[in-house]
Amino acid sequence: MSRQERFHLAGVMGWPVMHSRSPVIHNHWFAKHGLEGRYVPLGVEVERLPAALRALPALGFSGCNLTMPHKRAAFSVVDEVDPLARRIGAVNCVVVRPDGSLFGRNNDGWGYIESIVEAAPDWRADAGPIVVLGAGGGARAVLVGLADRGAKEIRLLNRSAEPARQLEKEFGGPIRALDWSARNEALEGAAMLINATSQGMVGQPPLDISLQRLPVSALVSDIIYIPIETPLLAAARARGNRAVNGLGMLLHQARPAFRDWFGILPDVTAELRGMLEATL
Repeated sequence: MSRQERFHLAGVMGWPVMHSRSPVIHNHWFAKHGLEGRYVPLGVEVERLPAALRALPALGFSGCNLTMPHKRAAFSVVDEVDPLARRIGAVNCVVVRPDGSLFGRNNDGWGYIESIVEAAPDWRADAGPIVVLGAGGGARAVLVGLADRGAKEIRLLNRSAEPARQLEKEFGGPIRALDWSARNEALEGAAMLINATSQGMVGQPPLDISLQRLPVSALVSDIIYIPIETPLLAAARARGNRAVNGLGMLLHQARPAFRDWFGILPDVTAELRGMLEATL
């Protein structure tokens, strides 16, 4: 069957889900590559996730993305989980295979690293200590991405100490958990600071940290993209640090999903980025 003989379908499942910007991304790629299809938001309550995922093949979907609160629950529904997704502990992409079985992946860590390389082509994970704030799902993907990229020292801090200590125990390697009270001191000599908490997001208080001890040469990254410029990034730019917002992570994690569903690895262009920024 040729591409034009089929209406391509994919979507994003979450509860709530109408805030998602993923439809803007994927529908732009449908148009750009001349594919007849649509990427749609799918509001699915927690208890209905198994039925919703199992319905994808019958409805002609090539797959879907998963957002909160479904990323962990999908483990018990899909037929197979990619080893990387299992390490991260979450599924953010489901692929419907030709036989109708469901394959779970996680592209968040890859998308994060790609967003950093795009913004700072000279960046290296092993350039010096990296400070990561947060121990939730976003942080897990970032930590795996950094470790796989060759990071040698990751200083992990979370407002509640136990989740950070658990990640240190689970992932090991370069990760060392520190108390939240040491967050300002942890910036000493760091080559990179990453905010993977919700602090600074619209409706949340700004991140409570002083950048005084952070070298001006350090890269500052925030996985938040609403607002596009968090108070952390604004403070970093004001003192001369390079700063990267979370929009690139959202854009780049979408690329391998589109490839797995439709056989095309699309590009992140200035046009697409501008379209997305206009919605924020």
